[in-house]
Amino acid sequence: MQTTLRREFSLVGTGLHSGRPARLTVRPAIAEHGIWFKRVDVRDRDALVPAAWDAVSDTTLNTRIANASGVTVSTIEHLMAALSGCGVSNALVEIDGPEVPIMDGSARVFVDAIRATGLRSLNAPRRVIRVRKRVEVEQGGARAILEPADRLEIDFEIEFADAAIGHQHKALSMVNGTFADQLSDSRTFCRQEEVDMMRARGLALGGTLENAIVVEDGRVLNPEGFRHADECVRHKMLDAVGDLALAGAPIIGRYTGIRAGHGLTNKLLRKLFLTDGAIEFVTAAEDAPYLQGFHQPALGLAV
Repeated sequence: MQTTLRREFSLVGTGLHSGRPARLTVRPAIAEHGIWFKRVDVRDRDALVPAAWDAVSDTTLNTRIANASGVTVSTIEHLMAALSGCGVSNALVEIDGPEVPIMDGSARVFVDAIRATGLRSLNAPRRVIRVRKRVEVEQGGARAILEPADRLEIDFEIEFADAAIGHQHKALSMVNGTFADQLSDSRTFCRQEEVDMMRARGLALGGTLENAIVVEDGRVLNPEGFRHADECVRHKMLDAVGDLALAGAPIIGRYTGIRAGHGLTNKLLRKLFLTDGAIEFVTAAEDAPYLQGFHQPALGLAV
């Protein structure tokens, strides 16, 4: 069945790019609501922004969504990954600024809050998107692919010149709490020279070694180092889960990303929805194997 939170939770932090403090409250919602953001600081126009693939307005270093009134919410990908990875079908995210707080640079804080809150089952069947036909997009040597599979699978490969990152590859089947247990704590990362460039453009103003991994000349500048030897590719997989969540329902298919980012994943979703016969909407059976990752006992699912 569709789910929502048992009760609301709130978090306070700083926007990675804006550097502005932000408070968000994630509230339960009724069946068929989906995930929406509400800018509570906006009062002169429509403040509701849908978490949807066709609402994405910018993918430069993060995923930004916008409504027809020009109201935007940026850096939504980590929160969206947590909601999707923990199986939250319906929620209203209220936020008092233009950017979701970065927290520790991963999705772990969001996952912990969802797990502590728990889920409530709603009296409506869950629908999923089954990929029926392979679709692929490519740009500048990067590729993203969606093709049929029995459950959501993520296969990602990255290649960076800095020896601290280098070549990394990982593939996971997203069942039985895989997202929460293996991906959610992996942090965003960049090179020191990229930090300098971003700040010169008025970005990464809230970035610190407490919310991002920074590498330079083959070494990690964060005193604690990596949480995982392959934390960088794990984070790219986390981002992909969040960006794929903008499809509006769980995707049953295999996603392959080769040096892909937010823009390419959104481009892939746009092609998926515009390709005849590429998808079908299916009402999920309670015992469906592809939903094993969405009904986790640790979440305390209640009727």
